[in-house]
Amino acid sequence: MACNSTMIITLLLFLSSYVHSSNSQETWIRAGYWDSVSEMPVSNINSALFTHLVCAFSVINSSTYHIHINSSKESYFSTFTGTVRVKNPSVKTLLSILARRGGLPTFSSMINQSSYRKSFIESSIYTARLYGFDGLDLSVGPSMSINMTNLGILFDEWRDAIASDSRKSGKSQLLLVMSATYSPAQHSVTYPIDIMKRTLDWIHLVAYDYHVPAEFNFTGAHAALYGTSNWVNTDEWIKEWLRGGLSASKLVLGLPYHGYAWTLVNPNEKEFGAPSSGPGVTSDGSMGYKNIKSFIQGYGYGAAAVYNSTYVTKLFVVGSTWINFDDVETIKAKISYAKENNLSGYSVFQLSNDDNWILSRA
Repeated sequence: MACNSTMIITLLLFLSSYVHSSNSQETWIRAGYWDSVSEMPVSNINSALFTHLVCAFSVINSSTYHIHINSSKESYFSTFTGTVRVKNPSVKTLLSILARRGGLPTFSSMINQSSYRKSFIESSIYTARLYGFDGLDLSVGPSMSINMTNLGILFDEWRDAIASDSRKSGKSQLLLVMSATYSPAQHSVTYPIDIMKRTLDWIHLVAYDYHVPAEFNFTGAHAALYGTSNWVNTDEWIKEWLRGGLSASKLVLGLPYHGYAWTLVNPNEKEFGAPSSGPGVTSDGSMGYKNIKSFIQGYGYGAAAVYNSTYVTKLFVVGSTWINFDDVETIKAKISYAKENNLSGYSVFQLSNDDNWILSRA
């Protein structure tokens, strides 16, 4: 009898361990952004490589505060979920709402007025349900023009409305996610972290575009994982969130599938921080990974990209062209960092910049 009891206990412990392991595996987020301005058809997305796919971007109408999708793109949004589930029936989809840059004034106006918030929230839930999305992603950066108290009120009201919608419809609650970008203004802006902890499912950290040639006259790592005190880097940014009271499990690490090219003032000065006369190769210097790879093959004259362990990035220099980007090696290093620091996963931007899915398989 004692032997049977021991066997049962052992079996239960094994099953418990297996279930915990399975759940942990299932909760590891592998998210990817598809941008509607890209030339990649939705049907070409290898959705089997992801747990979540984000359809970007819708915007906020400046008059009605309703969600607006460009009429020329609407068919892509309305069929997005059904299309990506052909290859992966279990993938979750989110509708991304762009409230940065040109959309910031409208967003700021919306959160400051109760009736405007109500219109926005109702429209976002309606649109997500109409097109079969599983959640909503708000893409907004820190700004002195955003009233953080009212941002917290928005999140509270949004979560309450999502819960109410779930009760009425009998469907699972929509996911509610925020994509947070880094800005120097963040140091003088206090996010409503206590409210964000209880209302948001997670936060996509836009851990790139820290240092770009259109804004700085010297070279730099645009997606540095680590760095010196003079450089913005992801590790320090994450520590800021944690010091503010956010748990690591609420953070999803953003990974860029693009890099930036700079034009060196002096081709002999190739280090990080070298003087630059502006962007290289393209008008703003931005280049997708597959285009960077093609450029190196076509114009590298046998030169190879070099791994920089200080920033965890790749650097390629030929003549006066200086290119900083991520590849399989750096993507793997950043995913390992996310796991070691108990983050909930990673999100990539954007899918069309991959080269035959080699980054997405890293």
